[in-house]
Amino acid sequence: MAIKIRFVTSEDWLDVKRIYEAGIDTKMATFESKAPESYNEWFGEANPNCSFVATEENQILGWCKLSPVSKRNVYKGVGEVSIYIASYAKGKGIGNLLLNHLIVASEKEGYWTLESKIFKENVASLKLHKKNGFRIVGIREKIAQLDGEWKDNLLLERRKAF
Repeated sequence: MAIKIRFVTSEDWLDVKRIYEAGIDTKMATFESKAPESYNEWFGEANPNCSFVATEENQILGWCKLSPVSKRNVYKGVGEVSIYIASYAKGKGIGNLLLNHLIVASEKEGYWTLESKIFKENVASLKLHKKNGFRIVGIREKIAQLDGEWKDNLLLERRKAF
């Protein structure tokens, strides 16, 4: 049984949403308290050439997408990574496969900087990003509240080698 990486489509929405909701429930993945209602709302301005799902026997194991950090032209090569792995697929290298795929695709699309904002408690995500060339560049102290509690985010970035 081989794991396949392919572009995410609107037909994947229910599985993507389910995985996202499981991430929300951990209280370690996002400040959001509920998933968007539709694929289009979730996908937003994400780059369709840098947004993927990992599948095995047609079951979605995880997803990633890359969204622009700004609409300003000078930042068109800077993207924000979102990556979520289904609880039943954790520890199988799915995150590494997806993130590697996203990195290669992003460089082909002209991105030179990828960033990710991660809760310090999310040790697995921090490890995954560091393994793939991300480094901590700052701490966004008390950037937002989760369930009424102010939380910090670590800001990580990965630069393309020039």
